[in-house]
Amino acid sequence: MTRSRIELGDVTPHNIKLLKKLNTVVFPITYNDKFYVDALYAGELVKLAYYNDIVVGAVCCRIDTTENKRRLYIMTLGCLLPYRRLGIGTIMFLHVLNYVENDGNFDSIFLHVQINNDGALEFYKKFGFEIVETHKHYYKCIESTDAFVLEKTVTNEKPPDHAHSNGHTEKAEKKT
Repeated sequence: MTRSRIELGDVTPHNIKLLKKLNTVVFPITYNDKFYVDALYAGELVKLAYYNDIVVGAVCCRIDTTENKRRLYIMTLGCLLPYRRLGIGTIMFLHVLNYVENDGNFDSIFLHVQINNDGALEFYKKFGFEIVETHKHYYKCIESTDAFVLEKTVTNEKPPDHAHSNGHTEKAEKKT
């Protein structure tokens, strides 16, 4: 028996059409051209998921700085139906979580999910997301227009290099 290989790869001008095709198949809404132009320059925030060298999923995020918070917004995270429940979504989400933890300056991760998308709700809840709000008529031109806002608070546990009792923090000097 051969072992399945799941990998994440960069979005480039050569494969951007794969991201666009994947999104049209996986999601009930159509994303505009700006979404895909921005995806080309998003670096680690946009990844294609490969299953045995076949593109089967993608994750697209952006940094949101509204409400005096710095949050990571998951715009899309999806996988083709025949490849679901194989760990591909988990690998994409763990990439996002790793990005947030390595950065150390995010308050939370959030996203919108259609209220009738039980699979997505179950997926995100297992990673500690909670429903924090309902947006009525969030989606246009699809049958179920309401969306839940799901959010996961991030604890930034990067301790300062050296803290003094007076409350000031100094950076420890690197010895050479």
